[in-house]
Amino acid sequence: MVAAAAAPLLAAQPRRVMIAATQMACSWDIEDNLRKAEGLVRQAAAAGAQIILLQELFEAPYFCQEQKAEYYRLAKPLEDNPLIQRFAKLAAELGVVLPISFFERAGNAHFNAIVVADADGSIVGHYRKSHIPDGPGYQEKFYFNPGDTGIKVFKTRFADIGVLICWDQWFPEGARCAALQGAEVLFYPTAIGSEPPNPSYSSYPHWARVMQGHAGANMMPVVASNRIGTETFEHSHITFYGGSFIAGPSGEIVAQAGARSKQANGGIDPEPEQKEGFVTATFDLDACRNERAGWGMFRDRRPDLYGAITTLDGSRNRRT
Repeated sequence: MVAAAAAPLLAAQPRRVMIAATQMACSWDIEDNLRKAEGLVRQAAAAGAQIILLQELFEAPYFCQEQKAEYYRLAKPLEDNPLIQRFAKLAAELGVVLPISFFERAGNAHFNAIVVADADGSIVGHYRKSHIPDGPGYQEKFYFNPGDTGIKVFKTRFADIGVLICWDQWFPEGARCAALQGAEVLFYPTAIGSEPPNPSYSSYPHWARVMQGHAGANMMPVVASNRIGTETFEHSHITFYGGSFIAGPSGEIVAQAGARSKQANGGIDPEPEQKEGFVTATFDLDACRNERAGWGMFRDRRPDLYGAITTLDGSRNRRT
């Protein structure tokens, strides 16, 4: 009697998702900003995008250049927030997932926050920016309390996503925590541009490489959306870099807004053209998951050795 051959594993259907990173200039015409943001979402959805990232605080100019209490008027509660309601309705209409950045007022506290609208318009989660910068032109500590939600992952129709905000991207701990919680894609809405003390210096390539590192270290796509244009205040002005991009799971740049030339080995164009628009990329999330498992980087982690990272000075593992 001949033994029956083992049945082959059924090939799974690829779980593909198309992601878009957008960018635009903002003015003090709030309604015009919202119309432009909505227009970019509609264009990206028409191109097939299923998860669409808008930039940080897209409702207004980046007011954190200066410390003025009058800008607190821009903050609104999460509940019954017109901005959130408008873009959640848009998400439902188009059947897309939208992380929505907003300036949140909660009692006497204020947060740089985001909610995630699922493809049916429901709000699946809320995150408050964890790391708050303070420096010339980026004086966010005047406006925002440090976030108290912790790093979160949001289950949406198309993917489980980690969403962090701008300055969060400089900290690999946030990306890794989201990955450990099951994120399949990392998103960073951002506002970064020229440095007022040294306008000739461009931090753009450094900014991009750090997030490319998150993609490579966690073996998952990373998406960054940044604003463009020069925004001028009384004592400061910043020209925002734009250059919104999508990195693949080995850290390679697969799409970059305003890229003037394709860089070798999946690198980034260090001087992208400032133009409004969006870029897209498609990933097979199950293939990314299999590749992560195959490399063994999460299997081989040693959290028992990482106590120092939970302290400010690394003292937990210091030997006397």
